[in-house]
Amino acid sequence: MIIRLEQSDDAEAIGQVTQAAFAGKAYSNQSEHLIVQRLRKAGALFRSLVAEDGGEIIGHVGFSPVEIEDGTGGWYGLGPVSVRPDRQGEGIGTALIKTGLADLEALGAAGCLLVGSPKFYPRFGFCPALRCLYPGVPVQYFMVLPLRGQEPSGIVRFHPAFYGDAA
Repeated sequence: MIIRLEQSDDAEAIGQVTQAAFAGKAYSNQSEHLIVQRLRKAGALFRSLVAEDGGEIIGHVGFSPVEIEDGTGGWYGLGPVSVRPDRQGEGIGTALIKTGLADLEALGAAGCLLVGSPKFYPRFGFCPALRCLYPGVPVQYFMVLPLRGQEPSGIVRFHPAFYGDAA
């Protein structure tokens, strides 16, 4: 397996993997593949990585810029992250996330935020946000990983593509 940057001809396979990964999940509204499409269309996939094995895309993770109420820049949202269902549990998602976070750090990002499982994401250094807020999500699921400096302060807004807006 290799992890590499998304290429222009990967979009359809990424969409298929993402749809399959979230199919039937109670916590999903089944729009994750659309979020990735809208982020791509808006040019907001700051980092988009795929896991490839035997010439097939088996996983994907995207990172996109977020806005923070205090004006702090250089922060990115992680997600969606997806792995083909028949390949889940092999560490593919973990490898995608670790590679993506290392890339963010190397590119000078201030940090990363996400909405996700408090049982899964601490292994990467994420912890519950103390100063950032994401209304409508229970606090234990909104997590932060400062890469440079400290956690910013205020309400966080992910890219409009997360909310169904194309811009």
